[in-house]
This record gives sequence, C-alpha cells and structure tokens, in this order.
Amino acid sequence: MPLNTSLVWFRRDLRAFDHAALHHALRRGGKVHCAFIFDKEILDPLPRADRRVAFIHACVAELRAELQQLGGDLIVRHAAAVEEIPRLAAELGVDAVFANHDYEPQAIARDESVARALAADSRPFFTFKDQVVFEKNEVLSQAGTPFSVFTPYKNAWLRKMLAEPACLAPFDIEPHAALLAPPLPAPPPPSLEELGFQRGDLDRLGIPTGMSGGARLFEDFLSRLADYGVARDYPAVRGTSHLSLHLRFGTVSIRHLARTVAELSARGLAGEGGAVWLSELIWREFYMMILYHHPRVAVSSFKPAYDAIEWESGAEADEMFAAWCEGRTGYPLVDAAMAQLNQTGYMHNRLRMVTACFLVKDLGIDWRRGEAYFALRLNDFDLAANNGGWQWASSSGCDAQPYFRIFNPVTQSQKFDARGEFIKRHLPQLKALDHKEIHAPWTVPRAVLERKGVRLGENYPPPVVAHDEARKRTLERYAVVKAGG
Repeated sequence: MPLNTSLVWFRRDLRAFDHAALHHALRRGGKVHCAFIFDKEILDPLPRADRRVAFIHACVAELRAELQQLGGDLIVRHAAAVEEIPRLAAELGVDAVFANHDYEPQAIARDESVARALAADSRPFFTFKDQVVFEKNEVLSQAGTPFSVFTPYKNAWLRKMLAEPACLAPFDIEPHAALLAPPLPAPPPPSLEELGFQRGDLDRLGIPTGMSGGARLFEDFLSRLADYGVARDYPAVRGTSHLSLHLRFGTVSIRHLARTVAELSARGLAGEGGAVWLSELIWREFYMMILYHHPRVAVSSFKPAYDAIEWESGAEADEMFAAWCEGRTGYPLVDAAMAQLNQTGYMHNRLRMVTACFLVKDLGIDWRRGEAYFALRLNDFDLAANNGGWQWASSSGCDAQPYFRIFNPVTQSQKFDARGEFIKRHLPQLKALDHKEIHAPWTVPRAVLERKGVRLGENYPPPVVAHDEARKRTLERYAVVKAGG
C-alpha cells in the first residue's frame, strides 16, 4: 500500500547506500524523512571520552551530508529513542516508521516498545534484514533447528549463498532519491560537547570514519586479501581488514563486502585469503544467530554445565584481574595486547584469543569479567561477537575450544611475534631485549636484563602466575564439567 509520508530510523546502519529500510521506504512512495537518535539510554552510562561516540558522531555528520546531496536530510536528536521515535513520528505526521533489524536482547525489547507505541497511534513499524546476509531461521540444520557448530553452519550458509545469488544484491537508493523529504527548519545536530562527550584521540589514532572511511579501508584490504589467511595471525603486520568497527556501525554494506570477495574468488583473484576472510564474515553471522536464538548467552554459558565452575574470587583475584586489565601480568605478549587495547581501543584478533585464554585459564577468573572489560574498551564492541569469542576461549560456548586446550602465552608469543616487534611497539621498556629474550624476560640472567635496562619488579613485572602450575589448577577447576559430562 502506498504511503503519503514515512520515517526511516537509522541505528547501526550509518550509510546512504545499499540500505534495506531506506530502500523499502522509498519504494513505498510518498515523502521519506530520515532520523538518527543519540540514545540517552545507551550513552548515559558510557565514559565521557568514549571514542565510539566520537566515531558515531562523525559518521552521522557524513551520513547527513550525503542525504542532503541526494536532496533529503537527517533529523538528529539527543533523547531516549524509545520515546523520541514515536514522538517524532507524530510530529511529522508519518504513516509508518522503517528500520533495520537488530538482534541484541535489549535492542529487541526497545523495538518492541517502539512498535507498541506506534501501533497505539495506528502507525506500523516495518523492519528489515540489513546487517547480515542471512538471519534468524534462514540457515538451519536438516532437522530444521539452529546450528550450534560452526563448520556445518558455514557449509549451509555457503550453499544458500550460491543457490540464492540475489541475497547479495544491493538495495538501490539513488533511483528513488527524489522521494527524500527536503530539510525542515530545525536546530542543528547536537555537537559532541552538547552530548556530553569529548572527541578524544580519534584523530591521533587515524581512525577513518563514515562511509568514505569504510570504503578506503576495504579498498586497501583488497590489495592484501590474498595473503590474509597467513598474515591475519601476526599482530606486528597489517594483515587484517580493520573493518570491524565499520561493520559494527554499518558504514559499509555486508552484501557489498561478501559479493566483492565472492566475485574475486570466482575469478581466481582472491587467493586462499578470500575464502578465509569470507569465513570470518560467516563467523560474525553465526554468533548473531546464536545470540538471537539463545539470548541467555548474554549472561550465562551456552553449555549450562560450565556455569558450575568455581572461579577465583576475593581480593587476590581482584588484584590479578587488575593486573590483566592494566597489562602488568609479566607475560609480554599479554601485556602488549592489553596496552594496545587500553591505548587505542583496538586489539588484534589473535591476541583477543590469547588474552582471554590467559584471564580464564591462567588466572582462573570468570570470563564474564573479561567480556565486560572488552565491552568497555573495544571500539568495535559487538555483543554477539564479543560474547561468542569469550565463550570460545572459556570453552563454555558453542563450538568452543576444548577446556583442556590452554594457550601457552610464551609459545604463542614465540610463534606469532617471533622477533618481538609487536611487543616492543607497546612495551618500549623491553625494546633492548633480543628475539630470544623478549618472550619470557624472567628466564634471562639478571645481569643481562640490567645491562639492557630491564628491572623486574620496577619497570616490568615478574609473572603473576607460573603457566604450568596454572594449567594444572585449570584442569582441576574444569573437572566439574568433565564429571557432569
């Protein structure tokens, strides 16, 4: 049914191209207004220098400028979205509100509240799949149930993609852009300061923002795509795409990314790296599917038996946790990774696994504490991916590593940062150590350390635990799971 006027609510989809909700609103006819709400319920608990808010603010500014180029505009407000969207819909007199699906429990509850408020005014709320290629029940086992193991899910996902090539087709915007509602008299969008936030170090870190930033990153990555399968494991080199932040806030289109890599792979131009990177995109959707079907994983283990584990607690555990957070465990690769996270909001994927495993299986601390710390610090924090990664490391999640597989932080360092380049970049006090000494400074003769300016207990800590002893304690701790199995 044609509409006289509608409202598109942008959330984690900050782009003016290949946008499902905007496309469908334009196709329904009538004038289309666009809005973004800086949601107080999300922003108020955050630290005032949260660079994610600065990133979003810059992306919203670019999105507004692009919509204006197309003849429309973006209404930007600072309010509780659950109240502001129904109020704005009434203010504009729209017939319907359009948005894209979100899969996180709190977002689903918010959208249900918005839908009820709109329905009370006889305004429908239409939502669409946009941030994934396949969602919810679109990829199921032969028994018609959600997968809980990645490889069969991935195989089914790939078969479905090949059988339904339209799944990667873009949602066109420009042919219908004449229907975008022109700018209305309104106050300018709130500044970061008016929102109560600081821009911080976004510029110093050189983090590209907006649709243009995402496009540049993807173009750069395509030149390195063929080597991704190997390069992605080495934190000292630029081996990954650095697109996770842009995927999180939708300044890039997942369909465009997957389609480009699939086409390059079909032409033999993507190398082994193309298939590996596409697999990573599928992991992202796997964890979103798990969160959607099993929202309890946001607070408890996917495998219930793992909630019987007794984690370390008390003052000593709190001190161990603080040492981990602050990068002073005495294990250089772990400490360098935490320094990278604390200083930049980014952590290399290999190191996310290493640091998570160290917290859970060397220090015996509940994975939920680490998950919460990453949620606070990561620029690209995504509930589904963060939760899935932590439950993988703790062995409590779907298709997780076995509980008896425990990363050795020294051998991980020797294998993936053999020359210590990454460590030296983030722990300059160790830069004089050679490639054999840097992975375990406590094993180096004291005289050698002193000659190279390293003083254990002063400018670099000794290990907070002995890995071999911690491993034994972990196996004892996890015995409750083995007994339950």
